[in-house]
Amino acid sequence: MRGIEQHLGEFEARGIRVAAISVDPPEASRDLCRKRGYTYTFLSDPKAEVIRRYNLLDAKAGEQNLARPAEFLLDSSGTVRWVNLTENLWVRATPEEMLQATTLMR
Repeated sequence: MRGIEQHLGEFEARGIRVAAISVDPPEASRDLCRKRGYTYTFLSDPKAEVIRRYNLLDAKAGEQNLARPAEFLLDSSGTVRWVNLTENLWVRATPEEMLQATTLMR
């Protein structure tokens, strides 16, 4: 997420709005944003409703409603145009990979 913040201007210059969704309560997301200096949108999904719709619940997490690590790029109509899914919390698409993927959306 820190890498996203560092490249936020590049995303915005391409007309891309960045948002993060987590099961954390809004207060936790606000605290994280303040602590880390994140300025993009954080959305709270404490009941994992959106996470379930995208089939992202981590089956290994049991009853904890944790999401699998994922990055999505949606076009202006809301159609998913690019997805990166992983089982490893520490392996994510880099901002550079995501910016490269935006060229496929044009």
